[in-house]
Amino acid sequence: MAIRVVPLPEKSYRLTWWEKIYLIEVLRGLSTTGAHLLKNLLGVGNIQTYEYPEETKAIPEGYKAEHRLMLRPDGRIRCTACMLCATACPSACIEIEAAESPDPKIEKYPAVYSINQLRCVYCGLCVDACPCDAIRMDTQKVDKSGYTREDFILDIQYLQKNHPKGMSPYSIAIY
Repeated sequence: MAIRVVPLPEKSYRLTWWEKIYLIEVLRGLSTTGAHLLKNLLGVGNIQTYEYPEETKAIPEGYKAEHRLMLRPDGRIRCTACMLCATACPSACIEIEAAESPDPKIEKYPAVYSINQLRCVYCGLCVDACPCDAIRMDTQKVDKSGYTREDFILDIQYLQKNHPKGMSPYSIAIY
């Protein structure tokens, strides 16, 4: 494959002295910065601030936050360990180990269900893939802290109890 060289035009554009020192562009930049400074100094009441621990910002309705596992009316996990959420997860952060269920109506249940939040990208594909609406991301919890990596691995006990105030762990989604 041959490389084709494109020649430069015969008459090239030469910068003038004013363009070489960039004085006009520097002054335009300073005027923009000064205008923003004056606007913020004179209009202090228009600045939106939140006193974070006491006052929180409203979270939109469809925001994908921390995960939770839904429960059946008898209190057991709604998950049937079908592995569709783990298969759909692009970051492979969901770990499920299936076990035989003692209930003859249910074939299996998750003995181990954990989500590694350090790997999770919060895409919501696990929620979309679940055929029995067992996992949701509607907890409205956006802040989590911990001292070790293990603090960010959500186990099955945590996910069962991770329900926001006012929301039932037994509710059925209406689509």
